Amino acid sequence: MGEENHHAPPPVQAPPAGPPPPNLALSRGPVWNPAEQLLQLHYCIHSNPSWPEALLLGFQHYIVMLGTTVLIATTLVPAMGGDHGDKARVIQSLLFMSGVNTLLQTWFGSRLPTVMGGSFAFLLPVLSIINDYTDRTFSSEHERFIYTIRTIQGSLIVSSFVNIFLGFSKTWGNLTRLFSPIIIVPVVCVVGLGLFSRGFPLLADCVQIGLPMLILLVMTQQYLKRLYHAAHHILERFALLLCIAVIWAFAAILTVAGAYNTAKTQTQVSCRTDRSNLMSSAPWIKVPYPFQWGTPIFRASHVFGMMGAALVSSAESTGAFFAAARLSGATPPPAHVLSRSIGLQGLGMLLEGIFGSVVGTTVSVENVGLLGLTHIGSRRVVQISCGFMIFFSIFGKFGAFFASIPLPIFAALYCVLFGIVAAVGISFIQFANSNSIRNIYVLGLTLFLAISIPQYFVTSTAPDGHGPVKTDGGWFNDILNTIFSSPPTVAIIVGTLIDNTLEGKHTAVDRGLPWWGPFQNRKGDVRNDEFYRLPLRINEYMPTRFL
Repeated sequence: MGEENHHAPPPVQAPPAGPPPPNLALSRGPVWNPAEQLLQLHYCIHSNPSWPEALLLGFQHYIVMLGTTVLIATTLVPAMGGDHGDKARVIQSLLFMSGVNTLLQTWFGSRLPTVMGGSFAFLLPVLSIINDYTDRTFSSEHERFIYTIRTIQGSLIVSSFVNIFLGFSKTWGNLTRLFSPIIIVPVVCVVGLGLFSRGFPLLADCVQIGLPMLILLVMTQQYLKRLYHAAHHILERFALLLCIAVIWAFAAILTVAGAYNTAKTQTQVSCRTDRSNLMSSAPWIKVPYPFQWGTPIFRASHVFGMMGAALVSSAESTGAFFAAARLSGATPPPAHVLSRSIGLQGLGMLLEGIFGSVVGTTVSVENVGLLGLTHIGSRRVVQISCGFMIFFSIFGKFGAFFASIPLPIFAALYCVLFGIVAAVGISFIQFANSNSIRNIYVLGLTLFLAISIPQYFVTSTAPDGHGPVKTDGGWFNDILNTIFSSPPTVAIIVGTLIDNTLEGKHTAVDRGLPWWGPFQNRKGDVRNDEFYRLPLRINEYMPTRFL
């Protein structure tokens, strides 16, 4: 046999010392670092434009919130048995309370530039009240209207204590301490996306003016300002008002020319500028006053449904507060600020019941979107808009003139403004690990259920307000139907439960808690006091448990 040669393998050489090989992805473009504050804002929460510009911007906020106010009154008042005069007075009351509550929130509540407007969350319990009185005999339809609105008053007064307790007991703030960026993303997203039915479906009621409004706003506010640099700031900040004026005039020309004379009744109501009947029925001067409709009526069966709506309005406002903070250059609102704002929202609901409003208020999502559209998050601008709300609520003829703007014009605005709010929610994902499969699972499930569950409840709800939950207890039905018809409420329930129970402690870093935690404490970030301290040095004279 021949001799075998066994050769030792060559030694493995260590790689040469030096920097790691470059990431090939970086060569394809820049990587954007997370940004706590948006850098494109012209004015943040505590900086202010000039007084003439602030007045015009405040008027713009008033016009934007007017659409929801008119839509609520148009939906509810005829079903309650009211006439055009009643609708005009209901709009005046809604505007007055929106102005008062916005001032309270911007001064002593969240301190964010948020307009408080009527909430659609109260429609189901209000429709339930209307349905209960349908079979009763009244001497006139106006008497039925008065009796119904007095019952709504009583329900609002009692249900307001839900928000007062949740807020001033700090229960709501303690709940928000369980939040993380993974929860904030779907909550804020569905605050905008959950209102899709008030976008193109409402626009389609009169495509002749709604679609031109949408196209003109996008072209003017985004494209035209880049072609004419001299008018850049004017178009960026006031294109919305200019477009409303142009399309409103166009709608008036079509009305006078008889374009809708042979159209269907619903088309005429949506398109014509002379079918609101507000100008002829609104009083010249009327100051809303306590118990203007009479003594409130308290019925337990109706109160419970309204309590569910009060809880929903808190969830909706919470999501909108986070969006408003980002669009105004502020840090995310701390837990004690959210508690304070929800408690004050409850006090505002108590005032609404006393002054005879038909629904409670929540943060106006369209006005939050307007902050991003104009790049102006000034608190003073929103406070100025309160002056317009209160003025036009008292001088009814002037307010009725602007309230006669066709609703499809407002729907075109909502397509843009609600979309901005939804996109702001997506931006919060930068503070968590978006490459984590666990985060993707929680985010996707929460977002889908927050859209799918309310859609089922809304489509399964009859015109009289009866939803898919049908038990022997009507009050129990109203509570569940109202809660699960709200996308932000479902997002908070599902997101908080899953995010905190699915490896919550072991994935704290992936969830973004190291970044999120300091903002939830009063002194966790030095900017918290800068943005959220109360005016007139009130903080120095009040115990911290009341702030």
